[in-house]
Amino acid sequence: MSEPEPSLHEHEPHGDLSGRLNWLRAGVLGANDGIVSTAGLVVGVAAATTDRGSLLTAGVAGLVAGAVSMALGEYVSVSTQRDAERSLLIKERRELAEEPEEELAELAALYEAKGLSTETAQKVAQELTDHDPFAAHVDIELGIDPDALTNPWQAAASSAVSFISGALLPLLSILLLPASQRVPVTFVVVLLALALTGTISARLGGAPSRPAVTRIVIGGAIAMAVTYAIGQLAGVAGI
Repeated sequence: MSEPEPSLHEHEPHGDLSGRLNWLRAGVLGANDGIVSTAGLVVGVAAATTDRGSLLTAGVAGLVAGAVSMALGEYVSVSTQRDAERSLLIKERRELAEEPEEELAELAALYEAKGLSTETAQKVAQELTDHDPFAAHVDIELGIDPDALTNPWQAAASSAVSFISGALLPLLSILLLPASQRVPVTFVVVLLALALTGTISARLGGAPSRPAVTRIVIGGAIAMAVTYAIGQLAGVAGI
């Protein structure tokens, strides 16, 4: 017996692709935030002092504060979204129990609105309802997978880790280099890292890379230039 020919779509991703891309994009943006905020902080301090201890203290404080802030914000945001999704699921389950005929008609109408004929929409709605009415309704009405609700703790941890991974780059750069090379080399390293995150973010979104990279690199350069100028003024003033 001959082997079946491989499908042309065999290697195409299936499942919750949108959700996975959103997670990956959030990770890239978190790393970008870590790069920009920490780079601005340590470059500003480096403009005011060459003391490695001061740079380490400021950099670590900024890294920890930023990671905690990102994690807390993500936890609150995802928890709120999860609570709203659970409330909608409870409401849908109650409606199915109390008004099954009305819910069946609603499901058929939704499929008809998507382009199916009335007869086909009613048949599809009936077959899906016979199989799993709750899953059928939450899929087309709410766009929610009850078995794949976002975990706020996982979201918080991912956000913190991505921020830290980005923040470590400028922090290590500013600490490991000689005083005369710290600022210029860190500028270059940070801008290259931002160009990389901009490229990845654009490709994940299916957008052209050049505008995204240009925006993010210019923004990062401005942020570091401003904090460097402020650091120099503080150093001259003896603050």
